[in-house]
Amino acid sequence: MQYTREAAIARLLKSFETYYNIHRFPENETPITARCDFFEHSQKYVLSQKAELWSADCEEFLYLLDIPRLTLPLYEQWRDYIREEGMKLLHIGPGHMYSFITPVFVCDTCDEDARKALKKCRIYKSFHFSLHGWMDFHTAVVDLERGRIDANRSGHNTAKILKKVLYSQTNKKKGELV
Repeated sequence: MQYTREAAIARLLKSFETYYNIHRFPENETPITARCDFFEHSQKYVLSQKAELWSADCEEFLYLLDIPRLTLPLYEQWRDYIREEGMKLLHIGPGHMYSFITPVFVCDTCDEDARKALKKCRIYKSFHFSLHGWMDFHTAVVDLERGRIDANRSGHNTAKILKKVLYSQTNKKKGELV
């Protein structure tokens, strides 16, 4: 199925709304259409919650960007911007396990040099020698013209989810896309 950027973003947001807190941004001067926040808190205790053995906080901040044509300068500009904005949102401290910052570029076309830079992107940061967790930067591009989804090594699972949401076939006998 051939999507428009708006239809692809709407489908992604619809599938994410179960798991993420979605913050939609009105049409403004940035291509960021939404930020999807995910928080998870796990803990183990003995007899009462006051006797806590351990706790772990995990979070993800996924940004959806609507860009007609992704070029290398645009990719680098928005990669750096989202990294800065995402770092401001992290809750670092005791109990923090990991955080993911994930920009997803939804575009009609993607230049090959931008795709290569995206696939080579490796941004990782540990906090207090990993005692307060770490941050990993996942990034992906949805190239609607080619029907192709690419991601960096850290964002491999993000790409699998995007492919499943946008291009999975539920009725394989008839070959219809849902």
